[in-house]
Amino acid sequence: MGHTLVIVESPTKARTIRGFLPKDFKVEASMGHVRDLPNNASEIPAAHKGEKWANLGVNTAANFEPLYVVPKDKKKVVKELKDALKGADQLLLATDEDREGESISWHLLQLLSPKVPVKRMVFHEITKEAISRALEDTRDLDMELVHAQETRRILDRLVGYTLSPLLWKKVAWGLSAGRVQSVAVRLLVQRERARRAFRSGSYWDLKARLEQGEAGFEAKLSHLKGERIAGGSDFDESTGALKAGSKVRLLSEAEARQLQVQVQANPWQVTSVEEKPTVRKPVPPFTTSTLQQESNRKLRLSARETMRTAQGLYERGFITYMRTDSVHLSDQAINAARSCVSEKYGKDYLSPSPRQFSTKARNAQEAHEAIRPAGEAFRTPNATGLDGKDLALYELIWKRTVASQMADARLTMLAVELQADGGSLGPAQFRASGKRIDFAGFFRAYVEGSDDPDAALEGQELLLPALKLGDCPVCKAVEALGHQTQPPARYSEAALVKMLEKEGIGRPSTYASIIGTIVDRGYATLANNSLTPSFTAFAVTALLEEHFPDLVDTSFTARMENTLDEISHGQVQWLPYLESFFKGEKGLETQVQQREGDIDPGVSRTVELEGLPCVVRIGRFGAYLETKRVAEDGTEELLKATLPQEITPADLDAEKAELILRQKADGPESLGDDPESGEQVYLLFGQYGPYVQRGQVSDENPKPKRASLPKGAKPEELTLEDALALLRLPRQLGDHPEGGRVEAGLGRFGPYVVHHKGKGEKDYRSLKAEDDVLVVCLDRALELFAMPKKGRGGRTALKDIGIPEGDDEAIQLFDGPYGLYVKQGKVNASLPEGTTADTITLEQAVELLAAKAATGKAAARKPGAKKPAAKKPAAKAPAAKKAPSTTKTGRLRASAVRVIRAADS
Repeated sequence: MGHTLVIVESPTKARTIRGFLPKDFKVEASMGHVRDLPNNASEIPAAHKGEKWANLGVNTAANFEPLYVVPKDKKKVVKELKDALKGADQLLLATDEDREGESISWHLLQLLSPKVPVKRMVFHEITKEAISRALEDTRDLDMELVHAQETRRILDRLVGYTLSPLLWKKVAWGLSAGRVQSVAVRLLVQRERARRAFRSGSYWDLKARLEQGEAGFEAKLSHLKGERIAGGSDFDESTGALKAGSKVRLLSEAEARQLQVQVQANPWQVTSVEEKPTVRKPVPPFTTSTLQQESNRKLRLSARETMRTAQGLYERGFITYMRTDSVHLSDQAINAARSCVSEKYGKDYLSPSPRQFSTKARNAQEAHEAIRPAGEAFRTPNATGLDGKDLALYELIWKRTVASQMADARLTMLAVELQADGGSLGPAQFRASGKRIDFAGFFRAYVEGSDDPDAALEGQELLLPALKLGDCPVCKAVEALGHQTQPPARYSEAALVKMLEKEGIGRPSTYASIIGTIVDRGYATLANNSLTPSFTAFAVTALLEEHFPDLVDTSFTARMENTLDEISHGQVQWLPYLESFFKGEKGLETQVQQREGDIDPGVSRTVELEGLPCVVRIGRFGAYLETKRVAEDGTEELLKATLPQEITPADLDAEKAELILRQKADGPESLGDDPESGEQVYLLFGQYGPYVQRGQVSDENPKPKRASLPKGAKPEELTLEDALALLRLPRQLGDHPEGGRVEAGLGRFGPYVVHHKGKGEKDYRSLKAEDDVLVVCLDRALELFAMPKKGRGGRTALKDIGIPEGDDEAIQLFDGPYGLYVKQGKVNASLPEGTTADTITLEQAVELLAAKAATGKAAARKPGAKKPAAKKPAAKAPAAKKAPSTTKTGRLRASAVRVIRAADS
C-alpha cells in the first residue's frame, strides 16, 4: 500500500508536523524555493544562452514568459523529492499559507509532474488540532494568488535588472535598484537632507521644585505676563527662528535667570486644579509589521533577526504563522487568551466581552490570523523551555495577545496651575502635570513601546500631592534651563517599517530582507539603532529623482502595490498590467533607453552638500572629496582626497572636509617622535578610516608599521601615547592555563584576544564594548575564552557532543534555519531526519562530518572532468611511506574509524 507525501519548506517544520500525522504519511522539505529566475549567466540553460532576454530571465516579447531554472544547490533536493514521490498515492503541498507559499507549491507541482492526486494543505499554526483540520479541509491551488506572486517577482526583476546596469554605468559598479528598495533608500536620504538643512534654535524656560506638606513635585514655566513661553515646536526648522506669526514669548538667558531669582524669593499659589478621567484601550495583537517594530524597540532585534526568530518559533509549533497583516483572533485564541488572564491576573482584569480588532493597514493581504501563541491553550513563557531571543520574542507575543483581552486601563490625568510674582517681568504661571492609575487593566501585561524611550511611560504613575485652589506650596528650588531644538530623528528600523506600511509600500513580510539589502549594499549603515544613508545613497537617489521620479515616488509605488493586490483577487489581469508598465512610449524599457544618453556620469557621481568647501564624488573605490586649488606655479589644479568609509553625509562638515583636504595637500600630520625608534608618528586618513603610522613610506621601508584607530575614537583627541600604544599591538597578556600564549590585538573586525594553542591553531574572541584593547588583562581574556563560542550567524552551540579520539577540537550541535547541524572547525553537517538533539551520538556526528568533508572535496572538482595532467617529476629518491593525512577530511575519517572500532569492541 502506498503512502501520502507531504511537502513543506524546512526540515524544522517537517519534524514538527510529522508528529501530528498518521504513520503512512511521509514528510519531506523543499528547503524553500526550488525554482527561480536565473541569478547569473551560468544558470541560463544552453538553449537560451544566445537570447537577448536570457540575462533578464523574462521573455518580454513572449507575454513576459519567465525562464525558471533549478539552482545547482537545489537539484539534489528536487531529485530526493521525486524519489519520495515514487510509490505515493497522494501528494499534499503544505507550504505556507500566503502568496509566496502558494507560489512554492505551484513550482513544486510544475517540477514533480505527479501522476497521483494533488491537494493543497494549509494551516496557520502547527498543532495537532490545526493539522487535523487542515487534512480534512484540503483545497486546490489558488492560481490567482500564484499569478499575483509571479507578477510581483517578474515586476521586481524588470525594475532591478533594467535600472541596476544603468547605475553601474552612471554611478558605480555593483549597485542595485529595486521597486521597494529604492523608495526606502529615498526616505532615508530625504530625512538626512532635512537634518542637514535643519537650523537649531535656542530658548530658555524654568523648572521649579516645590513641596506641599512633605510631598515634593515639579512644575514648569508655561506663561509669563499672560503670554505662552516658546517651546521647541514653535521654531522654524529651516531658519532656527520662531515661526512667522507665532504668538509666544521667547525668553532670553538673562530674563530666565532674572525670573529665577524673583520667583524663588516670592510666595507661590495654586490657581487651578483639574482632574480628567481617561481610558486606555489595549492595542491589537501583532501583525508582521507591528511585531518587527516592537521587537526592534523593546528587544533591539533587527527586522531580519525578528523574522528569523519568529519563523523558528512557528516551525516548532510555538506561535501562529508570522507573515500576516491581520489583527483578527479566532474564537479558540480569544478563549485561550481570556483563560490566561483569569488564571494570571484574576477575572477583574478581563474585558467585559471578547475583543475583536479590525485591520486598518493599507493593502492588507488576505489573512490568516494575528501572530499569537499557538494552540487551544497558550503556554506561559516559563513553560516553553525556550531561552535567549526565542524566549524574549515569544514572551512579547504572549503578553501582547493576552493584553488584547484584558480590561481597559482607567487613569486620571492631573493638572495644577500655580502662580508666582516675577517682579518687573510680570506674573509667572507654572504647570504641574501628573497621572494617577485608578485601575491598571491591561497595563499589568503589556505597554506598547516607542522610538522615544521617554515617551513610553504609559504604565508609570506620576502622582501629585493633594492640592486645592488657594494652597501655597513651598518653593525649594528653581532652575533656569537652556534648550536647543533638535533635527528630525533618523529612521530606526522600527520607524522605517512603520513608514513603509503607512504609505502602502511593499509587503511587511519583505521589509526585513529590504532593510538587510539596503545595509548590505552600502546604501546605509546601522549604528545605535539608526539608519544613516551613505554618499552612494545620495547619488543614486538624486539620479532616480531626476530621471525616473515615479519609481521613487511613494504614491506611485503604493498604487503598484494596490494593483498587485487586485491581481491576487482577480480584479486586474496580470499580463496587460506588465505590458503597460514595461512597454510602450511611457514604459520602463523605453524610458531607460531614452534617458541613458542624457545622464552625465560626472554629474550623477557628484554629491553636493550645502556648506562644504568641495564636492563629494563617487569613485571606483568609494567616495572622495574634490576641490580646485592654486598650485605653487600659480596654475589651478584638482585636489582629491579619499573619504574614510565610516564617514557618512551626516558626519561630513566643513571642518572635517578641510582637515582631510589639508592633510592630502600638505602631507600627514605628525603627532611626535617614537622614543624607541626615533621615527615620527603620523595620523592619516584612508579608505577604511583614520590610522596611525610610524615613519614614512620609502624604498628602505616600503611597509611602515600601521594601526587603525578603534571604533569610536576621535582623531582630533588622539595623543602620541595613544598612537604608540596602538602601534605596539598585539600585546602579550600572558600564558593560558592550558598552555600557549594569549594576546590582545586590533584587527579588521575590531579589537580581539587570541589564544595561540600551538601547531598554528588559534582561538579568537572579540572584545566587548566595555573592553579597551590597550588595557584588557589576562583574567578578562580568560573570561571571554570561557564563554561559549558562537557558530555561523552568531548562534550559540546547543551543546558539546564531545571530542573524537585523537582530535583536539570538540564537535558542537547548533540549530540553524534549516534545522539541527553538527560542526567541527569549518565543517558543518545537517542531522538526518529522525535524529534529535537528544539522540545524536559522537559516533554519528563523526560519520556525518567525515562524509560532508569528503563531499566537499569531491564537489571542488567538476564531475566528469579529466584530472589535469601531472608534470613529469624529476628523478628523486624512492618515496617514503605515506604519512597519515593531516587534512580535516583525513582527521575526520580517521576519527570515524577509531570511534566505530571503539564502539564495536
